[in-house]
Amino acid sequence: MTTGTTSPNISPPVTVGASRPAWLRDALVVAGYLGLAVLVTSGQWGRPGRLFHQAGDQILFEWMLAHAAHAVVEGKNPLFSTALNAPDGVNLMANTSVLGLGVPLTPVTVLFGSQVAFCVAVVCCLAGTAVAWYVLLRRRLVGTRAAAAVGGLICGFAPGMIAQAGAHLHIAAQFLVPAILALVFRPASGTTRHGVWRPGVGLGLLLVWQVFIGEEVLVFLALAAGVFALGYALADRVAARRLAPALFGRLAVAAGVAVVPLAYPLWFQFHGPQHYSGMAFATQGFQLDVASFTASARQTVLGDDWLPGLLSPNPTEENSFFGPGLLVLAVVIVIWQWRRPLVRALAACGVVFALLSLGDELRLDGEATGIPGPYRLVGGLPLLDLAVPARFALVCVPVLGVLVALSLDRVRAARGPNVAPGLPVRLLWAGAVAAALLPLMPTPIRVVPVAPVPAFLAAAGWRPLVPPGRTVVAVPPVTGAGRSPVMLWSARTGLAFAAPGGYFIGPSGPDDPAARWGAPDRPTSVLLRQVADTGAVPVLTDADRRRAVEDLRHWRAAVVVLGQLEHGDPVRRTVDDLLGPGRPVDGGWLWDVRDRVG
Repeated sequence: MTTGTTSPNISPPVTVGASRPAWLRDALVVAGYLGLAVLVTSGQWGRPGRLFHQAGDQILFEWMLAHAAHAVVEGKNPLFSTALNAPDGVNLMANTSVLGLGVPLTPVTVLFGSQVAFCVAVVCCLAGTAVAWYVLLRRRLVGTRAAAAVGGLICGFAPGMIAQAGAHLHIAAQFLVPAILALVFRPASGTTRHGVWRPGVGLGLLLVWQVFIGEEVLVFLALAAGVFALGYALADRVAARRLAPALFGRLAVAAGVAVVPLAYPLWFQFHGPQHYSGMAFATQGFQLDVASFTASARQTVLGDDWLPGLLSPNPTEENSFFGPGLLVLAVVIVIWQWRRPLVRALAACGVVFALLSLGDELRLDGEATGIPGPYRLVGGLPLLDLAVPARFALVCVPVLGVLVALSLDRVRAARGPNVAPGLPVRLLWAGAVAAALLPLMPTPIRVVPVAPVPAFLAAAGWRPLVPPGRTVVAVPPVTGAGRSPVMLWSARTGLAFAAPGGYFIGPSGPDDPAARWGAPDRPTSVLLRQVADTGAVPVLTDADRRRAVEDLRHWRAAVVVLGQLEHGDPVRRTVDDLLGPGRPVDGGWLWDVRDRVG
């Protein structure tokens, strides 16, 4: 980036006298990112009885990856499935189905199972995001490989990225973001064909892919790109006027390319079967504390469990937690390079989204201050009313990564009277960057135990008992809770059987499109969930038993299966009272209800 009236692009100086081929040094950077991503996920490789700490979210995405593979292999509709929430099914386009990840990972899922596919996806999300930013920085913004490598490291492995990666694949998968930005903010070209049409077509295709990975990231990207473009236009009006026609032309071409493949999926999302309106939870309650920006996240070398729990809504939303060193460094960089329009635009973008992440009312050290937050000004706008405020802070991650990369590149190229003779400026600045980043280095994502899939199901012992069109009912049979046993069973058996229940967002009822977690409750599901939660065996009536049969008929049940639960024995005795004695099977208990359901 140069100062004055130039576009946000540079031609990096050519490095001469290199002792290694350029491709080898790039390969070493990529290998470093991959190695760190594998290390971060090491708590789960080869351990089927472990899930990352937000276990329910991993189960959700394991199922989504298994569904994508099932749809590819069996030729099923990828946008809808009755394998879950039988008999009504789930609108997967209206949920985070990550088809853009699941379809390419189909060979991994089919050969090695949903857990391995999930871990591979996490590695690809983290390392892929770092690599993509490294490439963009190296080609467009900095002239040194080391500066680009550090910038990519921050963008791919910041605390917020690690927090999201263990649970939310659709948020952690940001490897398309740099490519989209590179096409949107493409430098001026001599011809319309090369400056508008070709990048516009490429941009449109990337937008389609991003929609099928996660629409939420695309919304944040559009907002951030708009704020950045406005900030750059204010900082360099001449360049903005020169570049605007081609930019809007590329966006128009991209919209024309994307509208055709996205028309039906988006219609299906908002009007197809099992669509819903609104959100299943109050997004405004998910906000960050002002103090979180200088604190250490749990998954870092200096992190602990207590303070992050006070300053963020949950372990997955630790999206700030940059530590004091990196923020001080960013302030110094902005002051130092304020004359550069790119730096001013980045600073404005980072500040805006950091403020939005604080929600409707500012909180400090876990206490409400009564001071209105900037999010209150925009929280009622379409799309933003469904956004999680805490995730706005993720925009600050690439802002900081780019700023640090720019500073390292500028220090390396520093010459002239402003540099004191003999002063090891590069070494001092590299030490300052290292001191800011080392406390943020990620640790392996924490894991928690999970009950195994009953061997009766894993070994397909259920098949002779479940005719086509009938379901396997897990106990508890329907749940919107984070840990859905049937969803894990379904994912790890490759969606071999249909089942009611699951962890998803759907309508509250046939005539009520309001969003809710899971399927509408039925009497038996409520009863058994209470027993599973409390361990208290209720006194049942004949009415309870009649309702149980009615619910099983609604679910088209063939068998009821109980796996390992914390209060497994009270649950088993309750189901025995409802349906008659069950029989033990490998890994759990079974009730054959075909005769009772009819």
